Amino acid sequence: MTGLGLEEIQGRVGADWARIIDLLKGKIALGSVSAKGITGEHMRSSAEFVAEELTKVGIDARVVQSTNADGTPGAFEVIGSRIVDETAPTVLLYAHHDVQPVPDPTAWETDPFTGVERDGRLYGRGSADDGGGIAIHSGALHALGDDLKVNIKVFIEGEEEMGSPSFIPFIEAHKEEFDSDLIIVADSGNWSDRIPSLTTSLRGNTDLDVTVKVLEHPVHSGQFGGPILDSNTLAAMLIASMYNDKGELAVPGIEGGQPVGGLQRDLDPDQVRKDAGVVDSYRLAGTDSLASRLWTKPSASIIGFDAHPVEGSFNVLADQTRFRISLRTAPTQRPEEAQKALVDFLRSHAPLGAQVEFSCGENGMGWAMDPDSQVVRNAEEAMRQAFGCDPVNKGEGGSIPFIPELKRLFPKAQVLVTGPEDPKGNAHSPNESISLYGLERNIVTEALLLDSLGD
Repeated sequence: MTGLGLEEIQGRVGADWARIIDLLKGKIALGSVSAKGITGEHMRSSAEFVAEELTKVGIDARVVQSTNADGTPGAFEVIGSRIVDETAPTVLLYAHHDVQPVPDPTAWETDPFTGVERDGRLYGRGSADDGGGIAIHSGALHALGDDLKVNIKVFIEGEEEMGSPSFIPFIEAHKEEFDSDLIIVADSGNWSDRIPSLTTSLRGNTDLDVTVKVLEHPVHSGQFGGPILDSNTLAAMLIASMYNDKGELAVPGIEGGQPVGGLQRDLDPDQVRKDAGVVDSYRLAGTDSLASRLWTKPSASIIGFDAHPVEGSFNVLADQTRFRISLRTAPTQRPEEAQKALVDFLRSHAPLGAQVEFSCGENGMGWAMDPDSQVVRNAEEAMRQAFGCDPVNKGEGGSIPFIPELKRLFPKAQVLVTGPEDPKGNAHSPNESISLYGLERNIVTEALLLDSLGD
């Protein structure tokens, strides 16, 4: 790479470090919980804070309230740009300023909405997800300063944690603000805080509500139990039919896959068990690499089940049971195809002829990176310089459905998924934190990458 060089950028980031930490602590203190209302004043204040911070690093930033598809007011979004040369490449920087709620503050070792530095990490809700993404963009732009050689557009979303209901209407109303050659989505993470990663793929998702009915009304279990199974049992039988004896989802028409770009390093099963809090007696389900099971193979989870609580239960056969399946799909499969395959399978496997009815939820497409593109090679080299080691790329089992939507609306744009998180970050959980070592090197990485794109 040519341009400013590693040492110059490292020095600039180091000189700016106090501002970056103040930015993160200030962002944490705002308590930007979108679940409390995306149109609330706390979310407006959050957006205004971010816009002001971006203005400090040369972005002509402003707050715009989106509009939902039904015409109701939506989230407070931050958009802006800095155009240095109309003939230069244009890069869109994405992050989100809303954060997850804190259901139980007592589960935290520090105040969730006070940024606390401890043992090389900064603790607080939104420190990693996605205040860290905002800090990366801000720090990189500050480091480049007047030496910036690419055009920049920014979009800092205000409702990502709520499923982005107004995302598409907002983009369609502001297409010029999003049109770019490269989109950097800083909402993922690294292999560890010492080993960088590009995120190579994301699974898609779809939801399905299933109702299993056996009776017109509840009846006495002593009088009718035996030849008539209760709907809870029948629902359990139907759910179990989706899996083989290895615990793998075995539904024809639902596709699997291998890690995009090849598997550079498999996940450590002991570490996965520890991170998830798996009980000692449980054997991990499925076959093949653990990475493929978590990143590119489908998974179905029962995330809701309507049944009478144990407390206060009595001897009655349940007449009908409803449950919700959350299906994570392979990165390249259309989720509506997987949803249809699941419906067809469950309908054909109705136990003992019970009635099975369906209500289909929304679909989100997965995404797969082009591992052979020049911009990927540039990003990997930037990571190599900033972290002092080779990157280990990885997929993610979760979903960011707006990325495929961005690709649909802006087909010429390439997408890189980066981010500030690491396995110790506890995003969405108590004691969320960001590694300060990793954050500094993520900023240097993005600055090096942007600098290389202008050559």
